[in-house]
Amino acid sequence: MTLPIWLLIALPLLGAAILLLGGKATNAWGHLLGCATVLASFVVGAVLFVGMVNQPAEDRGFGEHLFSWVPVGQLRVDFGLQLDQLSVCFVLLITGVGSLIHVYSVGYMAHDPERRRFFAYLNLFVAAMLLLVLADNYLGLYMGWEGVGLASYLLIGFWSYKPSAAAAAKKAFVVNRVGDIGLALALMVMFTNVGTVSYAGVFVATGQMSHGTLTAIGLLLLLAACGKSAQVPLQSWLGDAMEGPTPVSALIHAATMVTAGVYLIVRSGPVYDLAPDARLGVVIVGAVTLLFGAVIGCAKDDIKKALAASTMSQIGYMVLAAGLGPAGYALAIMHLLTHGFFKAGLFLGAGSVMHGMDDETDMRRFGGLRTVMPITFVTFGLGYLAIIGVPPFAGFFSKDAIIETAFAAGGVKGILLGGAALLGAGITAFYMTRVMLLTFFGEKRWKPRASEATGEMTEPHPHESPASMTLPMIVLAVGSVGAGGLLAIGGTLEHWLEPVVGAHEEAAHAVPVWLMTTITLAVVAVGIAIAYRAYATRPVPEVAPEDVSVLTLAARRDLYGDAFNEDVLMRSGQVLTRGLVEIDDDGIDDVSRVLGNLVGGSSERLRQLQTGFARSYALSMLGGAALVIAAILAVKVW
Repeated sequence: MTLPIWLLIALPLLGAAILLLGGKATNAWGHLLGCATVLASFVVGAVLFVGMVNQPAEDRGFGEHLFSWVPVGQLRVDFGLQLDQLSVCFVLLITGVGSLIHVYSVGYMAHDPERRRFFAYLNLFVAAMLLLVLADNYLGLYMGWEGVGLASYLLIGFWSYKPSAAAAAKKAFVVNRVGDIGLALALMVMFTNVGTVSYAGVFVATGQMSHGTLTAIGLLLLLAACGKSAQVPLQSWLGDAMEGPTPVSALIHAATMVTAGVYLIVRSGPVYDLAPDARLGVVIVGAVTLLFGAVIGCAKDDIKKALAASTMSQIGYMVLAAGLGPAGYALAIMHLLTHGFFKAGLFLGAGSVMHGMDDETDMRRFGGLRTVMPITFVTFGLGYLAIIGVPPFAGFFSKDAIIETAFAAGGVKGILLGGAALLGAGITAFYMTRVMLLTFFGEKRWKPRASEATGEMTEPHPHESPASMTLPMIVLAVGSVGAGGLLAIGGTLEHWLEPVVGAHEEAAHAVPVWLMTTITLAVVAVGIAIAYRAYATRPVPEVAPEDVSVLTLAARRDLYGDAFNEDVLMRSGQVLTRGLVEIDDDGIDDVSRVLGNLVGGSSERLRQLQTGFARSYALSMLGGAALVIAAILAVKVW
């Protein structure tokens, strides 16, 4: 007998409830409960996965109807869950990598007085993310989508006593609300045209919907994906979100939340397959963002912000692949899964470096850490080789395949998309090599600094992290090495996903694959060489030089993403708001005042006719009757 799907969500949700409602009484063992519930959810997911593998391909997906959720008039939505070949990939990623991050957090947050609350929020996030990928309809997905947004707000602003953390949490929340409007409007369009928001109902009806309707749904879903997955133009929140504890960055900004937009696009493949204009929008957003994030990553001295920019760029690769349709759906998911290993490992490695360097994040104050933090160095290094696409590491199999498929799109489109993806690979090699060199190589550059707690000058004494932190890093490093090969051999992942996303369409390559691979590796080698020349053969200034190019200055300022939002969205919104207020004050209020004065004045004059004397009323009646008789006689004479 198979285990129920709802158990996957119930376990971490129960953990969050106990830790939040139990309060300080659970402080002593709250972190253990938080780890246990997610580990148990992973075990349930693994059991369900094994059961699916043992079934024929056409019978592997199954669902559960739990209760009638929205029985209102014509809108009837059942609260149901479905586990299929696509959602189980996310279940294993969320619970597997999530479990490792929970274990890592035991050591990382050991001295935080609110550690129990931190684990409660982590559990809440995992439960919401699982609901997002397991729901069998868009409204259930929307519920998980908003739950993830709430949990991310709580985790990014966990250290809310720091103004920067509180501001970052609010920024992430507001920017994501803009994207969420797109998802909400898409649901409304679906219901208006189809009468349902279930996946099955919407996908069956795509053939009857007009091109304009499908395009509108596709673009609205893309807007939602841009917010959650930090894609242009809603990418500005991701770098600031690094104010949260490092395990938050690993869980939310590497393996789970930022991939929700990719899941939404791939899950909605039947819509995009019939809406080429919307799909074109997807590939444009992906191509622009992968370059956008890569350029920003080159100019960041904060190790976590450099990795955040890298996340933005790598998600761009996934979105680009998803926009390529049946030729790219499986590749998008493959890169998503490999990225979950190597990027989570890189973030945890950055946290390990911070742990050993008294929370220092400026890479210009690191240097030479490979000798004092050997486990962190090796695991981080394996993640580095995976992300830049060196064979046989994980990123080589997924990212190179996306580059090849982008070029195979053909014509000017293929040249532009493939060129962007290839250039992004070279820039990725540059900025990640820069991170490696500044952090682990060269002479030590750390100096005494003022403690945030006491204000006293202390000198960092870098050391290796405890086993609770290094063991998850080792497991993720193993995934960074082997995950790509396992998923790519014989088209394993492509065949697995075929019942959900359709048959994988092998791209018609204009040049042999081996030649494209050689070119890509050559571009990567050039990026490594440029970084080596700039940061390994020259002294590293203690402070970033001020005399820099216009592009470097723009990259330091996140390519003016915040300035764009302020000028185009915030200030225009303020102008619109002021205009509406003036219309309300000078228009609607003036009309209301005139009408009120007119009624009041008329009432005042009419009131004067009410004297209270019967003879006055009798005289009025006599006069009125005389007027009526006179009018009748006049009409007859005329």
